[in-house]
Amino acid sequence: MQLNGNTILITGGGSGIGRALAEALQEFDNTVVIAGRNQRRLDETTAANPGMHSVSLDVTDPEDIVRFAAELPKSYPELNVLINNAGIMRAEDVTNHNLDDAEETVTTNLLGPIRLTAALLPHLRGRERAAVMNVTSGLAYVPMAATPTYNATKAAMHSYSLSLREQLRDSNVDVIELIPPYVQTTLMGDAQAQDERAMPLDDYIRDTMTILRERPDVDEVVIDRVAPLRRAEANGNFTELFGMLAAMGKERG
Repeated sequence: MQLNGNTILITGGGSGIGRALAEALQEFDNTVVIAGRNQRRLDETTAANPGMHSVSLDVTDPEDIVRFAAELPKSYPELNVLINNAGIMRAEDVTNHNLDDAEETVTTNLLGPIRLTAALLPHLRGRERAAVMNVTSGLAYVPMAATPTYNATKAAMHSYSLSLREQLRDSNVDVIELIPPYVQTTLMGDAQAQDERAMPLDDYIRDTMTILRERPDVDEVVIDRVAPLRRAEANGNFTELFGMLAAMGKERG
């Protein structure tokens, strides 16, 4: 992925990693469009970043995705990068038989990006150089038992990214997987943004942008902080890390 001169769509761009990525990418002479359901957050982000654009999108609504994919290229014909970042993360007790959180997580984190990618791919393939970046998680590789469906959706997005990359190998569209560690955002509430065990958001974005700048052909963005999870199976310490994450989830719950 070339780091500058792009027109980039970032879902979930009004907060957390999405907003920080949007701000960092705008500094590299990109046109950045953020999308989401929370108009207040979108407005706050664009107001703080002159030149950034925002559009409304509900990734949980298939009809809204169809509408969005038909309208967006008309407003931004140079669009060539899609970053599937929107997502939710909720603790779940699988013994209570309530599947509302699980179903919403699958719809948002898995069906949303798959549907949006499919809808925008015809346009992206018409660009000279294009990319799809899927934001997954270190928990795709070593799950945290307290958030079973979140882990599963991110593991599925890893698998989807592999297949998408292979099918598009001879095309103009690069497929990149961004694999964050535990980062200080409000993904699971305000406490996470202050948790000393989580990586400061600015540090995460700095390390991520360094990789994207220095390794433009990278398929996976794996910073040092998340590498132990990404390599756990290969390194032979999966069980140890799984236990540590299970204990962490209990503390947070």
